[in-house]
Amino acid sequence: MSRAAIYRLEKGEVVKIETIQRIADLLNVSVASLLGVSVEYYDNAVAYFERMRQLEEEAEQILAHFAPFSYLLSSDEYAHAVELAIRETVIGDVEEGDVAPEVEALVRILRERRDHASRRRPGIVSIVGLQDIERLLRSGVVGRFDLPEEEVAERRAIARREILRLADLLEEEPIGIQIGIVEETLPQQTFQIFRQKERTFVAMSPYRFADHPNVRNGVAMVTETPDAVQLFDNLIASLWRRAAKGREGAERLRHAVARVGSGLRDA
Repeated sequence: MSRAAIYRLEKGEVVKIETIQRIADLLNVSVASLLGVSVEYYDNAVAYFERMRQLEEEAEQILAHFAPFSYLLSSDEYAHAVELAIRETVIGDVEEGDVAPEVEALVRILRERRDHASRRRPGIVSIVGLQDIERLLRSGVVGRFDLPEEEVAERRAIARREILRLADLLEEEPIGIQIGIVEETLPQQTFQIFRQKERTFVAMSPYRFADHPNVRNGVAMVTETPDAVQLFDNLIASLWRRAAKGREGAERLRHAVARVGSGLRDA
């Protein structure tokens, strides 16, 4: 690959597709990535989670690091608490009338995602960070710090019941559901891989649920460029190899529940 060809590309001059392909091969990326295409950007949670819902409709397998765990695996009780936390977070920051339609649209999409997953039952691989679990147990499923003490206690109880239910899932190992518990610090940005029959997508976002949700600030991305898919596939595989699974993973979750509960009683 000559420097002259690269200079012509940088200057915006027309170059042969073979030249672009050779540059992509040299950098070990796809042509689409080199040209900056095949990436979707979303600056609000409603549009992003609607896109996720569309991807999940066609997905045969979903590999997820969505803190604290894949929302598609949540119980009705926990999902309801998350909806309350989302409303508390958003309405606590801005005028209620400005965000109510947006919040309700997001809640509707989240319900549709869970309903569709329960009917269609795609394969789900969920990477769970133990640090995220402990944070949830300490805070409870809340959206603000100024809730009444009795309400915070109930939200913590919901979190405990949900994590113990997750531990049961780990131990039972139902067909199509794989959960891995990782003790090290995981990326703050969540990501999911959607494997469809003929296409694979990666979605990345700063949005999170559970304790103190973020559903307003940040930019999310969706792409199917092969190099991005491969990199995130490698990351999931690496985390999965190091994760505790089955009975071992279940015991780590139960120990976390006991440890955090003891600490809160002693505080």
